[in-house]
Amino acid sequence: MLAQNLQDIIARIEKARIAYSRHQIVRIVAVSKTQNADAIRALYEAGQRAFGENRVQDLCDKDAALEALPIEWHFIGTLQTNKINALLALRPSLLHSLHSQQLAHALQKRLEKQGQNLRALLQINAAREDSKHGVAPESASETYHAIRETCPNITLCGLMTIGAHTDEQRKIQQSFEITKKLFDTLPDASILSMGMSDDFELAIACGSNMVRIGSLLFAKGRFL
Repeated sequence: MLAQNLQDIIARIEKARIAYSRHQIVRIVAVSKTQNADAIRALYEAGQRAFGENRVQDLCDKDAALEALPIEWHFIGTLQTNKINALLALRPSLLHSLHSQQLAHALQKRLEKQGQNLRALLQINAAREDSKHGVAPESASETYHAIRETCPNITLCGLMTIGAHTDEQRKIQQSFEITKKLFDTLPDASILSMGMSDDFELAIACGSNMVRIGSLLFAKGRFL
């Protein structure tokens, strides 16, 4: 069932990708935050390689349970400063949620001490919602450049945003369009992480090249 879910998602991504640009490549991060090791292993065996967790302890536990698999782990949750050392010990492939310059400096201090580097995305609060973390759009460029200049052990690869929390498609689209416009102005930005199970096709239509999908991939029933 999970293998079929993955194939169905890939087909939907391909349709959205081609409509946007045949040259666009879109990667899937499977959001496994509510899944056990067996479900992750099944999806890995179906061909999925990148998985995202939003709690450091859960990532630690699942990494240990699945240590035989070369999974590409992404951290997609809000990172608390007291969890930095634990996260860095896991050497994640990508941190999606670098939400402030303050967090960047805290990370830089630990990274420099440990002689380690970290790939990250600057999180943008494009919907300007109090419930979301992230940098305001008007200060995003300044923050991005400041982190690049002051945090040499952090490699900024692009931006991440969460679509507006609303049923109004136009507002969701606007939050994606704002982030894409910012992305296009940034040096060496290659990853634009936008879109989840409910809005990934709209995100791709706005230029996303990385989508974070959980419920549709791990659903027990078909969804097409």
